[in-house]
Amino acid sequence: MKKLNLSKGARTDLLTYAGVILAFIVVSTLKNNGGLNRSQVGLLVPICCYIVMAVSLNLVVGILGDLSLGHAGFMSVGAFSGIITAMALAEAIPSAPLRLALAMVVGAVCAAIFGFLIGIPVLRLSGDYLAIVTLAFGEILKEIITCLLVGVDENGLHVIFNYNGAKNANDLNLAAGGRIIIKGAQGATGTQTIASFTAGFVLILITLIVVQNLIRSRQGRAIMAVRDNRIAAEAVGISITRYKMMAFVTSASLAGAAGALFGLNYSNLAAAKFDFNTSILVLVFVVLGGLGNIWGSIIATVVLYILPEALRGFANYRMLIYAVVLILVMLTTNNPIMKGYLASLREKLGKRSEKEANEA
Repeated sequence: MKKLNLSKGARTDLLTYAGVILAFIVVSTLKNNGGLNRSQVGLLVPICCYIVMAVSLNLVVGILGDLSLGHAGFMSVGAFSGIITAMALAEAIPSAPLRLALAMVVGAVCAAIFGFLIGIPVLRLSGDYLAIVTLAFGEILKEIITCLLVGVDENGLHVIFNYNGAKNANDLNLAAGGRIIIKGAQGATGTQTIASFTAGFVLILITLIVVQNLIRSRQGRAIMAVRDNRIAAEAVGISITRYKMMAFVTSASLAGAAGALFGLNYSNLAAAKFDFNTSILVLVFVVLGGLGNIWGSIIATVVLYILPEALRGFANYRMLIYAVVLILVMLTTNNPIMKGYLASLREKLGKRSEKEANEA
């Protein structure tokens, strides 16, 4: 039979896809057979959302080389636009999976639009200045959503921007049978929870396909050239602003889709959830997993999100142990000996997968 010749990058991508699919099969089996308790099942969708957030942020921080601290803002845009879409179409589209898919698409599009608008002034900066400005924009997005009053009735959507706090839900003037979707600072209340672990798995696969294909493409090489040497990249004709915008908007859209899935997993959700701390949490996942390391972002997200729940038995010492674990992981991952061991392990796994593919 014809021998399969796969590049190193293709082997890495296939291993990543295979690992995610295998994890989904194992977790789904445990879930269906009662191997997971209610608390553990409740963590599945948020973990999927944060994996997408970490992988998408790694595109900006690890691949592009810019520090963004406003990723939670794009997640909030996706969350509330997705909730509005799903709740407004509840009667027109009875199918929950179809509404969820549509809500995620709308969330991704809305976040991409905001990412583009924010990227126009922001991406002219770099370093600490870029981090500070993205942090500010993330907080601005959160405050804008906090001022929104949104309802729906037979006449369509009713939206009020309550900038001075003087208005309430009655000012929406909803017809009989209408319902309020977003109540300002209270956020979205009474949301129908239609998010599922399967949808989260599909979103992770889509995110990996988009990000890894972008990295392997001509545009991805241009983005990494901008990261490695901006002056040299510009000297050979690479448009700095164009490729930075491409990475930034792609990252924002994926964060918006994750936000829509996250928002439709809870019956009550306030904009305060998407504050500075959430952006820092996702950045921690990216840094501990390794800048530019997609598989590392996935593992770090799963471990670090589950760890605080697993340490609940230690009561008051739970977060102290969590902090110590973070420090130990950072020291270990920055150890040259450990880095060499992990590199050799990845190389062995890649050679094994190539051998199995050739035998097949």
